[in-house]
Amino acid sequence: MKQILLSHGGGGEETQKLIKELFFKHFSNPILESMEDAAVLDMNSKLAFTTDSFTVSPIFFKGGNIGKLAIAGTVNDLAMMGAKPKYLSCSFIIEEGLLFEELEEIVKSMAEEMNKTGVQIVTGDTKVVPKGSADKIFINTTGIGEIVYEGISAHNIKEGDVILVSGTMGDHGACIMAQREGIELEGDIASDCASLWPLVEDLINAGITIKTMRDPTRGGLSAVLNEWAEQSNIGIEVEEEKIPVKDEIQGLCELLGLEPYTLANEGKLILAVPENEAEKALEVMKNNELGKDAQIIGKAISNYKGKVILKSPYGSKRIMEPPAGELLPRIC
Repeated sequence: MKQILLSHGGGGEETQKLIKELFFKHFSNPILESMEDAAVLDMNSKLAFTTDSFTVSPIFFKGGNIGKLAIAGTVNDLAMMGAKPKYLSCSFIIEEGLLFEELEEIVKSMAEEMNKTGVQIVTGDTKVVPKGSADKIFINTTGIGEIVYEGISAHNIKEGDVILVSGTMGDHGACIMAQREGIELEGDIASDCASLWPLVEDLINAGITIKTMRDPTRGGLSAVLNEWAEQSNIGIEVEEEKIPVKDEIQGLCELLGLEPYTLANEGKLILAVPENEAEKALEVMKNNELGKDAQIIGKAISNYKGKVILKSPYGSKRIMEPPAGELLPRIC
C-alpha cells in the first residue's frame, strides 16, 4: 500500500506531486493554486481571526475524522463571533508511514465540509516527520471571517437573559471516549462534528439579538457557562431536566461516574439572548437541522454572581462546578 514518505515533506518533486495531485485536487481555488509564499486577500470589512491545532486520537471516529474536525472547529470559532468564514490556512504534520489512502480520505472530508459554508483553504504547508515523531497526523488551521454581526461578547449577559443550547450535550466527547477505550454500548454514540455557520446565519437573518455565543468544545457546557458567569459577573441558573442529553451518553456517564455537561461537543452552540426573544430564537434553531433538538435551559440571575446553579427536577440546587484537570486528552 502506498505510504507517506519523508521525501513527501522534503520540498522536492514528491512534495510538488503530493500538493498538486492530492491537495489541489480537493482544495482547488485560484488563490491556492497560485502557489505564492502568502495568499493575497481582498477584504474591506472587520475581520475575525482564529487558529487551532488538531491532534485527536483516534484520527477516524464515528461521525467524522481529524480533517472534518479541523474545518468545522475553525469555522465554528469564527461563527461564534458573528463572522462568515471566508479563508483558511492549513498545515499538515504527517508521520512517515501514514497510508496515502487515509490521508486522501481526510482531505476529501475536509473538502466536503468546506463546501457546506463556502470557506476556502488559500494557503498551507506540509511537513513529514520520521516514524515515531508524531502520531499519524496533526493538522493546524487558521481562519479569517468577515464579521456580519458585531458586539458578541461573554461580558454582555444581564439579569433575565435566557440561555439556549442547539442540541444534545457531550456527543463528541462521549464518542471519542467510548471508541478510544473500546466501550461498546447499545444505541448510537457518534460525534456531532459539524460546521455551525448555517445555523448562526439563520439567527442573524432572523434579527435575533445575540448577547454571546460559544461552541462547547473542551470542558463542555459547564466550562462555557462558568466562563460566562465570571466574565459577566452574573449568576446563571440552569434547569437540569431541560438540558438535552442522549440516553446512551447519560448511560455512559453513569457507568464511568462522569457529568455529560463536562464532555465536549463539536457541532453545537450555546446562546444567550434577551428574555423577550428566547422563544423566537428557539423556533429559528429548531427550523434548522443543526438545531432541531434545541432547548431553553436557563437564565441569568442576580444571585450567585460568578456561579452556575444547577436546579434539579425536585427543586434542589447545586453548583455546576467548572471542569478540573484533563478529563480526556487529545479530544480535538
